[in-house]
Amino acid sequence: MSELTLFGIRIAFLAILWIFVLAAISVVRSDMFGARVPEAARPNATAPPSRKQKKAQKSQRAPRRGVPTQLVVVSGSNAGTGVPLSAAPILIGRGGDAQIVLDDDYVSTRHARVAVSGDQWFVEDLGSTNGTYIGSVRITQPTAISLGTQVRIGKTILELRK
Repeated sequence: MSELTLFGIRIAFLAILWIFVLAAISVVRSDMFGARVPEAARPNATAPPSRKQKKAQKSQRAPRRGVPTQLVVVSGSNAGTGVPLSAAPILIGRGGDAQIVLDDDYVSTRHARVAVSGDQWFVEDLGSTNGTYIGSVRITQPTAISLGTQVRIGKTILELRK
């Protein structure tokens, strides 16, 4: 082989090696600090609440019949722990900023989020390594959940209850 070919192979190998290193750093960074939220998706704290927002806040304070009121850890190391759904969105993970802190090796720092949209509750995986499951199905996008639906995160099972 000519020297030019060997030089080209060396450069290609170094480029692939650097791409791998940068990808690994990106994965570690996102696991430690979470995903970035675009500026447009952040709530505007300076704007006064509209009539619809005030009405939604009132309806959340007075739960209706058949509407879940808390997220409870059913099984796992934190069994019995519950968080009122009035604190939504609820962050679940190993990090100190999570409302439900799970001491589990299979749980990411910022693993999943439970949020409400209208009258429907959703669970969303936040790009965790080991995934979030409803039953035996791994979810990849925000998925609707209802009373009694079991959500598995690592070795822990959570569900919505009255």
